[in-house]
Amino acid sequence: MAKEVPVLKAVPRDRIGSRYAKRLRTAGRLPAVVYGHGSVPMSVSLCQHETLLHLKKGEKVFTIDIEGQATETCLVKDLQFGFLGDNVIHVDLTRVNLDEFVNARIHLDFAGSPEGAKKTGTIVVHMTSEIVIRCKVRDMPDSIRVDVSTMGDVLTVGQIKLPAGIEAVTPGNTMLVQLQTIAEVAVAEAATGTGATAPEVLTAKKDDEAGKDAKAPAGDKKK
Repeated sequence: MAKEVPVLKAVPRDRIGSRYAKRLRTAGRLPAVVYGHGSVPMSVSLCQHETLLHLKKGEKVFTIDIEGQATETCLVKDLQFGFLGDNVIHVDLTRVNLDEFVNARIHLDFAGSPEGAKKTGTIVVHMTSEIVIRCKVRDMPDSIRVDVSTMGDVLTVGQIKLPAGIEAVTPGNTMLVQLQTIAEVAVAEAATGTGATAPEVLTAKKDDEAGKDAKAPAGDKKK
């Protein structure tokens, strides 16, 4: 599972604050901080375009090549988003080594269609598309593929097959996918009230029509 770690070139920055961060982003740079492993935190800037491309692919581990200094292997600890929540404006990177065990939040890519979803009036409800895993940094996946074609009425974290070397930190009884009838969903919505947070409907089957939707991640680490 080990793969090549992408390299991001970084430039040290001695000026911090929202004013200077905004200037960096205007110039195509993304403010970031590198910290951890007992070393002094370092403020740097990364190429905004290149960094965002990697993050959209689900990359969480990078080799940070800091101008004039040694390279650092880092894990994305946190992403800060802008006011509208749709653009990354700052990255927190924590120093790690490739054989260190870490916790990270990973996106699940659901594949297939449950047999039970073929019944008219049955929908597939996606409870969550992320779980927290623990593994070596070098074995960190971008995402994990989950086949739902053989699931019953409910699929939990404990029922999915994880790649070798990876274990789930999220409790095994956490529901990922559930089959519900349209009537059940209507009752749930009536109980919670319109506009309340509710599970996301991934696939609906009614009169042979179907549709799906899914969400993306953010990285996390636990020492």
